[in-house]
Amino acid sequence: MRDRRSQATIAAVAFVLGLLVVVQLHTQTGGSALQALSTPDLTTLVANLNDQNDRLRNEIGALQDQLDELRANRATGATSVDEIAADLAKIRAWTGLDPVSGRGVTISVTGPIEPSAVADLLNELRNAGAEAIAIEDLRVVARTTVTGTAGSLDVDGYRLPDPFEIRVIGRPDTLVGSLTRAGGVIAQLSAMDPGATLDVTPSDQPMLLPATKRDLVPAHGHPRL
Repeated sequence: MRDRRSQATIAAVAFVLGLLVVVQLHTQTGGSALQALSTPDLTTLVANLNDQNDRLRNEIGALQDQLDELRANRATGATSVDEIAADLAKIRAWTGLDPVSGRGVTISVTGPIEPSAVADLLNELRNAGAEAIAIEDLRVVARTTVTGTAGSLDVDGYRLPDPFEIRVIGRPDTLVGSLTRAGGVIAQLSAMDPGATLDVTPSDQPMLLPATKRDLVPAHGHPRL
């Protein structure tokens, strides 16, 4: 019985040892190809990998810099576009290309008045800080002309009624003070045209002035940048 047990034990030990040897052989034959490389080859391979990693890091850094620059340019470009659009809107409004609204004053003119007197009145309004002016439903622009005779005025081809109104957008108290001051333009016009009456009324609510109907594109001049 003891011999049989000893033989079984020896057989089991031999089987385990054989299994370990087979596993070891499989491990050695199926190992990494790096095991077959010499030390100089491994050194060269590691150096090449390090160089490649450095190039990839540099490319990542360059791409990140480009991304940051594109983001900054986009933000700057968007801001510039918004600023240009806002400036263009102001220019179009103040030149008369677009309608505008705001507080100001209304001047009612009754009776015969000379066209030169109306021109003087418009100049005084501009000097007082008027931002936009309309005579009846006609927007006053740089090329607006007042012609005709007293009692028969013509503004850009439109016959003014009697009475007619001049609506002005600007700071109401400044405009009223400039127009009605002693020796001011209304006092002068009353002396030159005693048959005309001018009443100045500040507006409590915003007024809407229309855009000009005239073509403001120059026929001969061209912009120079």
